Amino acid sequence: MPDTILVVAEQREGKLNRVSFETIAAAQSIAHETGWIVEVVLPGHELSAAAAELATKAVKKVYLLESPSLETYTYDAYVQAMGQFLKEKQPKLVLFPHTYQVRDFAPRLALALDRTLISDSTGFKFESGRLLFTRQMFQGKFAADVSFAGEEPWLATIQNGAFRGDQVEPGSAPLETMTVAEPLASSRVVPHEVFQEAKQAVDLGQAEVIVAVGRGIREQKNLAIAEALADALGGDMAASRPICDNGWLPLDRQIGSSGQTVAPKLYIALGISGAIQHIVGMKGSGTIVAINKDAEAPIFEIADVGVVGNLFDIVPALTEEIKKVKAAG
Repeated sequence: MPDTILVVAEQREGKLNRVSFETIAAAQSIAHETGWIVEVVLPGHELSAAAAELATKAVKKVYLLESPSLETYTYDAYVQAMGQFLKEKQPKLVLFPHTYQVRDFAPRLALALDRTLISDSTGFKFESGRLLFTRQMFQGKFAADVSFAGEEPWLATIQNGAFRGDQVEPGSAPLETMTVAEPLASSRVVPHEVFQEAKQAVDLGQAEVIVAVGRGIREQKNLAIAEALADALGGDMAASRPICDNGWLPLDRQIGSSGQTVAPKLYIALGISGAIQHIVGMKGSGTIVAINKDAEAPIFEIADVGVVGNLFDIVPALTEEIKKVKAAG
């Protein structure tokens, strides 16, 4: 029987995190190379609708790991429930989306199982029967291919944006509910209400359209040009590191190795040269449009559409055309 790749999906308040689908896409890619099968598990309580959505993908089976103790996330409950499940199912490889929640419980799970965890992977290779995961090193200056030395199951987290969630292969999978053996040990963490970020804070990893600005914007007052374009497209604003270092936009808007990693359907880079530290944070975007007056800017090497010219002339005209198209219906 083929070995199994198990994807651990994530949800909040019954809604699947979009990076769960990116992780399924990673699993499907590995399966094509290795001949292994893909299964998905969704921990939680009363999540039949979310589980049914996962079952519309090309996977072998979807498990709903059910327990009232999993309704509100705590690392104690997740580690114990997932530990029980993995010991029973014995997959070869377990993949997680590299989210804040996973970063909290996955290392504890690996420790509880006495297994290896490779975190924040951006890709993989399968060479001579050996599976390797690629990780960025030294803020994206180098990439290392890392293999597992310990026993199975192997655990790895997939960086947001490393794979395209919209490219997950569709299918129809059986759905099985598995009830966690109760009672789970009482958690040392008492959950309270969900943390509400400051008004200006944003999870750019969930954005479908991003307009990002770099040094080419010149002055803070010129951000209004980019903001108008983002508003016209119904998108979010983001920036390269120098803009956030100057305090022109909050740090939560920074894209790159020291900021957020994103994979929107559309990424528009305005006046961004394309240093590797920025590229690693957005190269997984669906369509990349770059506007820069420097024809040799590295950003053009990965752009799907490149416009060489003055953004102060191009962007306002582009914004007006978008508004006309939207007004025309």
